[in-house]
Amino acid sequence: MRIDRFLSARRIIDLKSRDFQSALLELLALCPCPVRDTVSDDSLLKKLLLRERTIPTHLDNAVALPHVRIPLKQRYIFAVGRCPGGLPGSADNNDKKVRILFLVLASDKEKSFHTVLTTLAGALEENGLVERLEKAPTLKKFREEISAIFKGVASRASAFNSRLNQFFVREAEKIALNAGCSSMLLFVDTFSSFVKIGRHSPHGLNTIVVTQRSYEVPDAGEDKPDSIVVRAFAGHRLAQFRSALLVGLMRNIIKPTDRVCCIGGQNNSDKFDIILVVDIAGEFPTILSNRGNELLPTGVSAEVLERTLGIATELAVEGREGRPIGCILVIGNREKINPHVKPLILNPFFGYHEEDRNILNPFMDETVKELSSIDGAFIINGDGVIESAGSMLTAHEQGVLSLPGGLGTRHVAACAISLAADCIAIVVSSSTGQVTLFHKGEGITLLDRSTNRSF
Repeated sequence: MRIDRFLSARRIIDLKSRDFQSALLELLALCPCPVRDTVSDDSLLKKLLLRERTIPTHLDNAVALPHVRIPLKQRYIFAVGRCPGGLPGSADNNDKKVRILFLVLASDKEKSFHTVLTTLAGALEENGLVERLEKAPTLKKFREEISAIFKGVASRASAFNSRLNQFFVREAEKIALNAGCSSMLLFVDTFSSFVKIGRHSPHGLNTIVVTQRSYEVPDAGEDKPDSIVVRAFAGHRLAQFRSALLVGLMRNIIKPTDRVCCIGGQNNSDKFDIILVVDIAGEFPTILSNRGNELLPTGVSAEVLERTLGIATELAVEGREGRPIGCILVIGNREKINPHVKPLILNPFFGYHEEDRNILNPFMDETVKELSSIDGAFIINGDGVIESAGSMLTAHEQGVLSLPGGLGTRHVAACAISLAADCIAIVVSSSTGQVTLFHKGEGITLLDRSTNRSF
C-alpha cells in the first residue's frame, strides 16, 4: 500500500500545544468534518488515551504513533505534528518526551491495519530521523521530509545499480540457469537505500525479495515481486537464508521441488558478496516428507508465522538483560490447541481487545519478550491474536516423536503439541539460543548453535 497517498500536506503541522492530550486534539481538529460529526473529538481522544494506557505507542526515538479504528468511509487518515521542544508523554508516560506525533485513524473494516502500523513504525524508527525532521528550517521543508519518507523511495539512488553489483547479478543468473533454479532470492537489506526490482529477471527467473525492514518493497506495478519479511542480525545470514526459504515454502511462493539461487551481502554494505544455490527438498527433508502442500496449518496466516519467527529469532540472539531466554510459541487453531493446554498462572492477555493483543501489532514485541521469561508457552491463534502466556502444554505423545539427542522437555512438549493439534510450535533454547520449528511432530532448526551468539 502506498502510504504517501494518505498524507495530506495540510495535516502535517508544527504543533502549538505543549502537552500530549492537547496535541492530540490539535491533530484531530485537522480531520475532515464528516469524521468528527460521526465520532466526537472527545470520544476519539478517550479512545486514543485508553490505547496509550493499554499499550504505549511510543517508539524508541521520541516518536509516538497513536492510533484508533473508527467508522470511516476512507481507509486511513494521517496527521503529523512536530514539537522540537518535546511533549510530555501521555498520562502514564510523562517521563518519555515526544517530538514527532504521528496520528493514525483507520477504518474499522480495514484489513491491512496491522501491516500499515508495522510499516509506519519501521519507517519512523530510522536512525537520525527525528533529528533530520527537527532541523527542517520551515514547515514546508518539514512536510517535504515527511512525504519523502514514504514516497519516491524508488527514485533514491541505489548502489544496487552499480557496475559491480549488476555484474554479480548477471553471473548469479547464469549460475541459477545452469543449476536449474526456478527462482532467485535477493536479500535487499544488503543496500542502505531502497531497491526497485521486477518480478522476473531478464532470463525469466522468478524474483523474490527478502528483507527484515518492516516497510514495504517499493511498488513496481504489476511486475512487483513477492516479498518475504525475515528479521536478520549481523553475522547471521545463514539463519536468515533458511528462515526465508521456509517462509516462502509455507506461503507456497517456493515449491518443495524447487531449486533456488540466493544472492546477498552484509547489511547496509551496498555490495553483494555471496551466491548460494539451495535444493529445497535436500534442505528440508524431514518437514517435507509425506506432506504434500499442507505445510501451513489451516487458518494460520503466513504473516503471523513471519512475525513470530522474527520475535523468536530476536529472543535467541539478544536474550533479556544479557542472559538467554527460552520459550515456546504455539501457532494454530485455538479450538484444536485448547484441549492440550492448561494455565500455570493468571493469563496476562485475558480481557484485552483482540486487536491490542495481536502479534502483528508492532507494539506487542516488547510485551511478548518480557513475558517470555515466564514458564510455559504462548498460545497464538492463526490470525495472530495471542490467547495466553504461561500455559502448560499437556499433549501426550502420539506415535513416535523423532528428536535428536540433547533436546529437553521444552522441545518434547512443542513436538508433541504440533502433532496432536496440527499446529506450529517454535522453540527458543535457553541454553544455546537455538531456534527450532515443529510441525506435525517433525522439527527443523532455523538458528543453529553454530550460527548464533558466537558466529
